[in-house]
Amino acid sequence: MGLQCGIVGLPNVGKSTLFSAISSARAEAANYPFCTIEPNVGIVSVPDERLQILEEIVKPNRVLPTIIEFVDIAGLVKGASQGAGLGNKFLATIREVDAIIHVVRCFADDNIVHVEGRVDPVADKEIIDYELQLKDLESVDKKLARTEKAAKMSGDAKARQEVEVLYRVKTALEQGKGARTANIDATELGAVADLHLLTIKPVVYVANVDEASIQAGGNAYVEQLRKAVAEENAGVIVICAAIEAQIAEIEDPEERQIFLDEYGLKESGLSQLIGASYSLLNLITYFTAGVQEVRAWTIQRGWKAPQAAGVIHSDFEKGFIRAEVIKLPDYQQYRSEPAIKDAGKMGVEGKEYVVQDGDIMHFRFNV
Repeated sequence: MGLQCGIVGLPNVGKSTLFSAISSARAEAANYPFCTIEPNVGIVSVPDERLQILEEIVKPNRVLPTIIEFVDIAGLVKGASQGAGLGNKFLATIREVDAIIHVVRCFADDNIVHVEGRVDPVADKEIIDYELQLKDLESVDKKLARTEKAAKMSGDAKARQEVEVLYRVKTALEQGKGARTANIDATELGAVADLHLLTIKPVVYVANVDEASIQAGGNAYVEQLRKAVAEENAGVIVICAAIEAQIAEIEDPEERQIFLDEYGLKESGLSQLIGASYSLLNLITYFTAGVQEVRAWTIQRGWKAPQAAGVIHSDFEKGFIRAEVIKLPDYQQYRSEPAIKDAGKMGVEGKEYVVQDGDIMHFRFNV
């Protein structure tokens, strides 16, 4: 399953600079709103040192990491939910992504204009939140009118439940909160699934700081942002988009690490974003390994073996017989599948096996 994250924020907060730094694409970065009119999509390989370990042992013809898509969406402004600044087009694009990366300006620079004429990360966040909430409220109100009428006419229990869920979401939105705060459980998601609500999506906040602040681990603006989102189920990471742009130009891994060390960084902004996105979306990775290819596959944590097999091909899930499972430490110790089998370290699992992060799997199926 491919993961797609939409990068949003006000104009001139560093969205396009960040996008250009973390993806193979290059968005136009200019010092005025709407320089990025069409959404830019960058496809990035997810770094995973376990792939390197398997490659060294198996020596396959090719190695295929899993991927993540970043969509750079032009800056939203006040009134976007009503179409201001091409807002309707941009908001429609956000509906398609799995998670939102909200870039917030946490640096002062007189040479880079702010669309609101000041630097205030909390106010910036609230502008975006408000526009997304208004758009969601519009969608909920429309469906609620239809569903409430149908429930009264038919008395259908499912329709009544949908009405209850929709009212719960409506209340949250009217209180200035996101739909994700309405405590919708898995059995109730169907009531709003067709609406593709913007504020139900997981959010990672990116505090974009200057070079001095990245070395200091943050600044007063970052602390304001952390405090403002403390009660949200959201990640907050601190990066310097300008530094990320420099990191992206360094091809040699050793030189890149030296550069990171100079700024006291353990990992790049890209790695932080991917880690935060996987954590928020509750995703894990399993592997297939053979002479032809070693490959990483992304699935939801808690999926059972047939579901995991289905991401390779639907026939694998339909005709699932069993899964042969190897743990990475055993692969590292015994170095080959025959040796792993002889040592009794290859698990043979059925349909109820819950796949674990890092499992190396072979699926047996018959269609």
